[in-house]
Amino acid sequence: MHEHHHHPQDSNNLKIAFFLNLGFTILELVGGFWVNSVAILSDAIHDLGDSLSLGLAWGLQEKSKQKANDSFSFGYGRFSLLGALINAMVLIIGSVFIINEAIQRLITPELSDAKGMIFFAIFGVIVNGYAAWKVGHGHSQNEKVISWHLIEDVLGWVAVLIGGILLLFFDWPWIDPVLSLGITLFILWNVLKNLKETLYIFLQAVPSDISLDQIKKELCALPIVESIHHTHLWSMEGAHHVFTAHVRLKQVQNLKELLESKKQVQETLKKYPLSHYTIEWELSEENCALEQKENPFR
Repeated sequence: MHEHHHHPQDSNNLKIAFFLNLGFTILELVGGFWVNSVAILSDAIHDLGDSLSLGLAWGLQEKSKQKANDSFSFGYGRFSLLGALINAMVLIIGSVFIINEAIQRLITPELSDAKGMIFFAIFGVIVNGYAAWKVGHGHSQNEKVISWHLIEDVLGWVAVLIGGILLLFFDWPWIDPVLSLGITLFILWNVLKNLKETLYIFLQAVPSDISLDQIKKELCALPIVESIHHTHLWSMEGAHHVFTAHVRLKQVQNLKELLESKKQVQETLKKYPLSHYTIEWELSEENCALEQKENPFR
């Protein structure tokens, strides 16, 4: 078992980054309409999703300090999946809106305020850069993951800055919607990829970093194991995995042999990154109650 240490500064870093990002997102939405830039609006939608991620990460950081209870016997880690799903939906809806706006702008070109774009881009690099630095120095995994989202924001603002500078020298009204499409499609690609992984975990699929077949083979190779069935492996939230199985033992003569059999199985399972496992021990003379009826879960 790994001992988890909670640092008060972790939640504080996320809180600072959340309010910075949320405040700047509101400023972006206002400024995007003001300078007539869909590139800024597309980044504002992205920042809105990141604000939700930061807010949820901050809340979950606090929530994670609570122990499992009668309502949530596995704890509160799976709440992060719900947060990921909500964030993905917000970003997808926002991205579709921005793509539509960018296409309309390409059909009917409008010049953007180049100086306004440059001003917001510089401000965006500073604010998001500081937030990424602040969160990146934290201890929690939440902060490490969120910091990459903020780094993406910095890169998006660098693109807006380049577009603004180009507009100062060239009469290219298409540069803003093209930048907008590029930023939005890049964001959408990553969102859909993460959404696929989130749904995969939601549907309790076997984690990609563990082979269920390999576990079965290793357990069946033990001299005291006659067979295994009703084996299940899933992940709570992508990091903590759960394994259950019915293990039928060969002839067991006494309690000492039973305890030794259990020890061998448990030692085998310790090789794998399992946060929790439950084994139903069956003797060779037993009939599994679940095998006597049709069972959709094998």
